[in-house]
Amino acid sequence: MKLTSTAALLSTIFVSLTVHALDLDQAEKFAQLALAGLDREYPNKPADVLTTSEDVRLPKEVHPAFFGSFDWHSSVHGHWLLVRLLRLHPGMPCAAEARSRLSAHLTAKALATEAEYFEKKENRSFERMYGWAWVLRLAAELRNWDDPNGKQWAVNLRPLEERIVELTKTYLPRLTYPIRTGVHPDTAFALGQGVDYARGVGDKEFEKILVARAREYYFGDRAYPTTFEPSGEDFFSPGLNVADLMRRALPRDEFSKWLDGFLPGLRNGDIGGWAHPAEVSDLSDPRIVHLVGLNLSRAWTLKGIVSALEVTDPRRAVLEESERRHAEAGLRHVFSGHYEGEHWLATFAVYYQSEAARN
Repeated sequence: MKLTSTAALLSTIFVSLTVHALDLDQAEKFAQLALAGLDREYPNKPADVLTTSEDVRLPKEVHPAFFGSFDWHSSVHGHWLLVRLLRLHPGMPCAAEARSRLSAHLTAKALATEAEYFEKKENRSFERMYGWAWVLRLAAELRNWDDPNGKQWAVNLRPLEERIVELTKTYLPRLTYPIRTGVHPDTAFALGQGVDYARGVGDKEFEKILVARAREYYFGDRAYPTTFEPSGEDFFSPGLNVADLMRRALPRDEFSKWLDGFLPGLRNGDIGGWAHPAEVSDLSDPRIVHLVGLNLSRAWTLKGIVSALEVTDPRRAVLEESERRHAEAGLRHVFSGHYEGEHWLATFAVYYQSEAARN
């Protein structure tokens, strides 16, 4: 697991940084990672269903807005990352470049094409629901940003945003069982992002649907088996995603009681397999490097759970200590010198450090 000299230096810097604040220097470095992939069409991992030979086209022709960064969802959340950082640190040295690049991608024409892509029957499950979740996160970020560029990009994104909401509404009633997995299809992660979106844009109807589904799927969960995690290529903890969703779906007192049943050892300081970060043996392997993302997503879900507990709650201490360990373990490998991780890990770092799920 050899790092380039530049990546090794950046890793050293990030290990020494506080894991709680996203400063200007960090924002610039994370933004540069996203910019490096935004227009990088290859390598590319398409997930399109081909129905005829006419469907065989270049990634940029099929997805004119989100063709870079290796795959569609990484491109979407790379755009979110840049918008998020421009909101928080408008004075970044790369701010002008970021705005220019976003303007070139988030055009009305390109985004209309992205929305139209989902009209074809074979495409309606494309990126379900991970990519959908990031579209909604991007939409909410834009719609709550008082910025001329941001307002225009939000208008341009609206057809795709509305299409994803519609697809979600028609899909969830048919999803009899939630998908519990440490990778893209995980239902709890997507529902959590959907709830944040619905509340952020004031869509009460959509929020009601998502919260009701969360209760139906997960309210009865008890004694979650943390020893089953992680699997070898997880970037999510399915269990922590559930808890992070339920702190959104339940009132504080009800969530507190639910958490006792979900993780009964917590009051005795026992969180099982969630106490220690995952070990990452090979940063150049595109699946094994997922475990870096797991450490970061565990950190943000743990932080989310803590945010829903009273300040005097004795369960906070063990959760906060685990959050710290996971954040440090994840941040040290965002810059590795390997595109396998660098095309997406900055998003997870920014999501955690900027507390995206809470503001």
